[in-house]
This record gives sequence, structure tokens and C-alpha cells, in this order.
Amino acid sequence: MKLDVKDVKGEVVGSIDADDSVWGVKPNHALLHQAVVAQRANKRQGTQDTQTRAEVSRSTRKLRTQKHTGRARLGSAKSPNLRGGGVAHGPHPRSHSKRLPKKMRRQALRIALSDHVRGESITVLDGISVDSPKTRVLADMMTALEVRGTALIVVANSSDGLLRSCANLGAVTVLEAQNLNSLQTVTARNLLLTQDAIKVIDGLWGEGKAGG
Repeated sequence: MKLDVKDVKGEVVGSIDADDSVWGVKPNHALLHQAVVAQRANKRQGTQDTQTRAEVSRSTRKLRTQKHTGRARLGSAKSPNLRGGGVAHGPHPRSHSKRLPKKMRRQALRIALSDHVRGESITVLDGISVDSPKTRVLADMMTALEVRGTALIVVANSSDGLLRSCANLGAVTVLEAQNLNSLQTVTARNLLLTQDAIKVIDGLWGEGKAGG
């Protein structure tokens, strides 16, 4: 598979061979959904906690007599039915983590990347050079490339200048190719990759069958 390569001004300057086993995978949205749900679950802290009627600190005095009041029976002030009492069936600390086999995680990433190719929401750049932090440089590049919405910039090796340049662009995220995952790939409306990033991705998740 060949992908067009553009410069930061949006002009096509060449093409690059990409591995079909990464960028030309058939859709499998069930697997992709499973991988995204698992990754989101693994990001949850699971530290929420509530006090049961056994843990809350309240008086154990019987609130009113058992009979002859014409009202419902009330015992402890710790009852979940009363304000300030314990919580029935409330959340407690637990792990939300979900285990997904490595082969499934890798295939989900390939599917997410292939979906961007089919949706024509992927742009391959010949390179991104930001020597000093300048938000205007990235903003002008996004305008020239006609990028609308959220964007994920994937590079082989990030630099401090590039990271700080996109700090003020809330819709733009920079990520190194080796840290790419299906969640960030799916949530980004646009995918911008350098040629070096393509090579890293093909080397990590491809099958060595570039071209076609």
C-alpha cells in the first residue's frame, strides 16, 4: 500500500510504502470496541468508597418507641433510610481492570489505523521540525493541511519544542509511535504521522509485507 506524503504546507511531495497488514486490515468493530472498553476500564482508579450502616458513626439509641405512635418502626439512626445514615449497596474500592490478550490489542490497533485510511482522515508528513516552542507553527500547519477537529500527531521521537508547541492547542496531541494505542487512535478525528513514525509502526506491528 502506498500513502501520499505531504509537507507542512499541504503539498504532496512523494509517497511511502506502508505494510498492508497494518494499514489495510478488514473492519472488526466488535474487537475494536472491546479493546477501547478495556483500556478505558484500566484507566479507572476504582477508589470510590461509601460507608455502610456498620461503618457510619451515629448514636445507637432507639429513635422512638416501638409501638403506639402510629408511625413506622425506627431503630438505629444508622439506617440507610435516614439522612446521615449508611449507604446501601454503595461503591467500594475495587479494580476495574480488564485483561485483553496481546494479539487482540495489536489487531485492534491495526483496525483503528486502517479505519483512518479508509476514512481518508490520515495525513503522512515528510517531517515536523520545531526547534523552539511556537504554537503558531503548529496552528499554521493545521490550517494548511485543512485539519478540522481533534488531531493526533504521531512521531518517531518527540521533542520538547514540539510538545510545548501543542500545549496551547487543546485539540492536538503529540505521541511517540511506540506508545500508540487503539484508544487514542479511535478518539482522534485526524491522524498525522511522519514518515519515520510509519516505519516504526510497521516494524512493531507489521508482518514485513510492505507495498501492494
